[in-house]
Amino acid sequence: MSTRKNSDRNGFVYSTDPDFKFEPEEESSADTLSPAQQPLRVMLDKKQRAGKAVTLVIGFVGRPGDLETLGKMVKQFCGTGGAVKDGEIIVQGDQRDKVLQFLLKKGYAKTKKAG
Repeated sequence: MSTRKNSDRNGFVYSTDPDFKFEPEEESSADTLSPAQQPLRVMLDKKQRAGKAVTLVIGFVGRPGDLETLGKMVKQFCGTGGAVKDGEIIVQGDQRDKVLQFLLKKGYAKTKKAG
């Protein structure tokens, strides 16, 4: 059984204050904005991907679960694979037109294609 304390996993190493009490930060999840208010951007990216092109959807404001759901629907609509990482939806290939079409169909505000 591990003898590590909760404070060690959160980056706290040592304090000289004898009255110090470790209090973990509470995660505040922002409410998901309505589709018309989302500042989404659709862009093509090839950097650090071995020359393979991927379509990124960035700028989502809301809960991670809602982002995962949107990512799943976008990937299904495009018929390709992808992932949701670091607040971005990653869709394999150059799918900018399809992604933009899907977002407009679902009521998201007109976004600019970048890249």
